[in-house]
Amino acid sequence: MSSKTFWRAAAVAVLLAATLVGGIAGRRAFGVRSGDGHAVEAAFQEALRVVAENYVDPPQYEKASEAAIQGMLWSLDPHSNFFTKEQYQRLLQDQESRFTGIGVSILRHRDGVYVQTPLPNTPAARAGLRFGDRIVEVDGKDAREWTTPQVSKEVRGPEGERVTIKVERAGSEAPLFFTIVRASVPQPSIRNAFMARPGVGYVGLTGGFTQTSGEELAQTLERLRGEGMRQVVLDLRNNPGGLLGQSIEVAGRFVSKGKTIVSVRGRDESEVREYKNTSIEPVDHPLVILINRNSASASEIVAGAVQDHGRGLIVGETSFGKGLVQRVFQLPYGAGLTLTTAKYYTPYGRLIQRDYSGGSLYDYYVRHDPAADARPPSRPTNVQPPNEAAPSPTPSPTPAPTGPAIRTAAGRVFYGGAGITPDYEVKPLEVATPVRARIAEESFHFVRRLVAGQVAGLEGYRLTEGPQFARYPRPTDLPVNDRLVEAFRDFARRDPESGLTPSQLEAEADYVRLRLRDDIVTAAYGGDASGRFLLESDPQLLRALELLPEARALAENIGRGLALK
Repeated sequence: MSSKTFWRAAAVAVLLAATLVGGIAGRRAFGVRSGDGHAVEAAFQEALRVVAENYVDPPQYEKASEAAIQGMLWSLDPHSNFFTKEQYQRLLQDQESRFTGIGVSILRHRDGVYVQTPLPNTPAARAGLRFGDRIVEVDGKDAREWTTPQVSKEVRGPEGERVTIKVERAGSEAPLFFTIVRASVPQPSIRNAFMARPGVGYVGLTGGFTQTSGEELAQTLERLRGEGMRQVVLDLRNNPGGLLGQSIEVAGRFVSKGKTIVSVRGRDESEVREYKNTSIEPVDHPLVILINRNSASASEIVAGAVQDHGRGLIVGETSFGKGLVQRVFQLPYGAGLTLTTAKYYTPYGRLIQRDYSGGSLYDYYVRHDPAADARPPSRPTNVQPPNEAAPSPTPSPTPAPTGPAIRTAAGRVFYGGAGITPDYEVKPLEVATPVRARIAEESFHFVRRLVAGQVAGLEGYRLTEGPQFARYPRPTDLPVNDRLVEAFRDFARRDPESGLTPSQLEAEADYVRLRLRDDIVTAAYGGDASGRFLLESDPQLLRALELLPEARALAENIGRGLALK
């Protein structure tokens, strides 16, 4: 960015700052009175001039401009953000349920970025990329030290253009080169949907709320009903949210016509805008919704509406607590920003947004549960004992009251200002312990060699082609038997980087088997099959299945106008 361009961009930032913090707090912060916006701009321009003329090195104007705008926005709240031209285009692309690239899931491991799995019917799958391929170059640039986002950025690009990727594959003496033509890659909201057991449909709406979410759900529900579905588990875990209109459409598939789904209050809290299900004919199947600490925004709107109206039960962990409404604004030179303009409330008046007034952005995003250690989303295995009791009058555990007590349609009491509290809390398996993290890493490297036919005596696990996306493995397909587990233990003992001891592997025997099976299924059948396999032993899902009779009774009682006291 040139100096002249920077001054223009900086002026825009200053004028925008005067608008955004134009309330009492903003005027006090800048030490100016109402109408003194020109004084704010003049002071900022003078600070920029001093930097430009006196800083020890030539200023990087583009970075300075971006930092000025972003710093201003972060002083307001954690969800108002600035986007460069490239980031802004990606934001718009993400909302379109598709992106332009090659269609591959990648992850950084200890010595580089590796392919986890290509996505079905994508350029990466057709080109032949496989589980365990280490990406070492992208278009001739050394990628061995890159992060996952760096590789993703370089691999994406305009539709129809080529990208050449150099990979190291286990079992191949020489590197492999793949020249792949970028294309539009679908990015669906529903990543997995199947009959979890006779009569029960599982719908994994975990991919965000994009322009096709409502339509995807309608088609999925219709397909599962054709397969005999009479009860539904809707999985919103790790769903970061997205478009407001799509959350209303998704909730409308379950909440009766005429019912409020969410209300929005702006700067003047007396001005309330309610969004209702005005046209969708909802299904009447018993419903349980799964949420966790990473369910946010639109996910919380859906869960809150279902919970307030007593339409179903919520199982899992307290959600993230993101209840701020952002509008997207385009700025000069192709940049953009998201700015908070209102707050979300559940139908009965609970504020969804968690308090962000104290602590750092790190605390807000990573350690938002003070009573728990920060941990990534887990894939649990242990099941809590069944509980056939009716829904308790208050959520368990009872949240700290950060807002007024709200009694919902079912007579249950909840508090606003802390996300959505589940009716039944079920904790996931802890996977971020040092030992389990090392097991997961070692399993990946072992299975990478296993499916390449590089583990002596287990050549039958060798895969000669990419994932068979259309299949789901039977228990007898590529089983994790004692012989395989012992080979993994030998591999870990001989690997100087594993950091695992025989006693640790013995103590974590069940987790070792889970990780091995997950990686093998991913390599042989793709990410969707792996996700489905993990769900078979997921305690939150299993608890949800147990609670479906209670969800039916709850919905029937609400339908008859009987609140549970």
